[in-house]
Formats: sequence, C-alpha cells, structure tokens
Amino acid sequence: MKRWSYLLSLICALLMSPPLWASNILFINPGKHDELYWQTASSAMQAAARQLGFQLEVSYAERDPLRMVEIAKLVAARAPQQQPDVVIFSNDHGLGPEMLKVFSTTKIKCFMAFSGILSADDRYLAGVPRDKYPHWLGSLVPDAHDAGYLTGKMLLAQGRKAKLYAADGKLHVLAIAGDRSTPSSAQRNLGMKKAIAESADAVLDQMVYANWQQSKAMEQASWLYERYPQAKLVWSGSDLMAFGAMQSWEARGGVVGKTALFSAFNSSPAAMAAMQNGRLSALAGGHALAGAWSLVLIYDYLHGKDFTEGLEMERPMFGLITPQMAQHYQDRYGSQHFADIDFKSYSKALNPALKRYQFSLDTWLK
Repeated sequence: MKRWSYLLSLICALLMSPPLWASNILFINPGKHDELYWQTASSAMQAAARQLGFQLEVSYAERDPLRMVEIAKLVAARAPQQQPDVVIFSNDHGLGPEMLKVFSTTKIKCFMAFSGILSADDRYLAGVPRDKYPHWLGSLVPDAHDAGYLTGKMLLAQGRKAKLYAADGKLHVLAIAGDRSTPSSAQRNLGMKKAIAESADAVLDQMVYANWQQSKAMEQASWLYERYPQAKLVWSGSDLMAFGAMQSWEARGGVVGKTALFSAFNSSPAAMAAMQNGRLSALAGGHALAGAWSLVLIYDYLHGKDFTEGLEMERPMFGLITPQMAQHYQDRYGSQHFADIDFKSYSKALNPALKRYQFSLDTWLK
C-alpha cells in the first residue's frame, strides 16, 4: 500500500514539475542591450525562466529592424540540435509576418510578445496562429490602448488641477509618440487621442514621432514649443522621450511639473524618481513583464494546458503608478531582479483552480 502511495505521489510530482529536459527558448529582443526598458524585460524573463525550468537565450536587435530579421535567419540556419524549441519575438515595425516566414522552414515554435498582429496588412500576411503558419503558437500583448487612455486622462486631470488653460479656455496637449508601425505604439496613441476627444476642455495640437529617442524628442519638443506656445501638457510614449521634452522645456526657462506637465510610460528608476519628485504628472508601467508572462503561457502549453482564453491574448498589464507605488517598486525591483515574483503561481498547469490569467500590475506590485 505504501509503495503504491509513493508511486502515485511521484507521478503527481513529475506531472506538476518542469520537464526533466530544459526547453530552450530564444527571445529576440527588439531593443538595445543597454536600453533599460528592454533590459528589464529580459531580466524578468530570466527570473521566470529559472522558476519554470527553461534555458533562456536573449539576442538584442539593437533597435534595428533589419537586425531582427537577420537574427531570425541565423537561428533558422543553425543545426537542428542547436536550434531553440521556442522563439519569442515582437511584431515591432510590422516584422512579425516575415519572422514567421523565416522560421516556417524549421521545427521551431514561435510566440509573439509585447506587440502582436494588428493591421489588416499584417493579418493578410500572417493569418491566424496555427493556420498558415502551424508553428505559430499565439501571442500575448499588453492592453496598450488602455494605457494610453489612462495616462491621457491623468495628464488632463493634473492639468485642470494646475489650471494650465490657454487663453481660449482649453488645455492644449502635445504628443511625442514612438514610431508609426509598431502596433503597441499605435494603440497607445489611439488611447491618448480617445482621452482627449472625450474632454471638451482639451485639444491635441500636434503629435510627432521621436522613434523612442531622447535626443530626437528634445529636438522636436523645441520647435513644438515655438509653434504652440499655448500648449502646457506633453504626453510621451516612453520615459526617455518625456525626459527629452523636459530638457527642452527647461532650456527655455520653464519649470517641469509646474509651468508644464509631462506623462510617460515605463518603470525605469529615473521614471520612478520623476514620479516621486513631481517631474512626471502621469506614469504607466507593468508591461515590461509581457515576456515573462509569455513564458508562463508557453510552460502551460508544453504541459498540456493550451490557451483556452484565445490564441492571441491582449491582457491588462499596465497600471497608473502613484508616488507611493514608485517607491515600493524601487525598494523591491529597483535592481531589476524579479525573483521575488512567484511566476509559478500564475500557471494554470501548476494551479488547476486558476480560471483566467491575471497579469496586471496590481497582482505583483503589492
């Protein structure tokens, strides 16, 4: 009797544990190796990979779209025994369909994270997961539209509080966006525009694209301030671009957080500090963990728990960050170590009672 009980316990343990072999996963990181946001994304993925029993390789494309495709081709050309089991990549610059095509000649399974298929052109080229490209497992992206909306609403609320109205009685907004082709960038912009459209006392004077660069945002902000002197609210698609716009405002003698208000995305130490000291009036973060949550989904797939909530998932991951939350984040994750997050607790394979994946900021920043 004891022997059967022991065997039953052993079988259950094997079923609930990572496989004895370590699945090899490659993340083609679209960012730069020294870019803090994408460093954070990779760090969170490494923490999740260690907990879930994966071997994770990260290759940086250095913000070069051509490099993304080149990395994919080099990986596809490896000897079969040296290829990863799964490759994770983003649809940055609309390159997702081309990446799928590159890997279609291999046995490598593909998963999109951070940015998925959105435009009609991309959909025509890629189709849907497990159809035109059977090796394409699915995708997981943050709800960027909601994030753009939330930051837009908060920026306007702070503008009203500071009474930064122009002579026409309206709040004038300038927007510095990332790029034109990455779906998550486009969704942030649409969310921001919705927030402004819903506000009778607000107007968007102009939106420009700084391609995620602080220096370019600084340059563009300089002439935007000249063109629209009535604009006192600046919405930015990232923290670096917000910092560039701040530098330009201060060069004109303005006071950041007083005579003009700024919003941003990301959870970098600099962004968190700016939220605490009032230089930022609205900040959203949490989306850097999209890759780590993707590993949870892949773990479940490999353990017989397929994506019953849809093959292309969009989940709330962003949250508005208060000064208090910024301090808490800095205390726990300021060093970019995410081992304190119990990624296993988010797995349906390891927690059969889970009915729905919950990846929002408030589930792990407690």
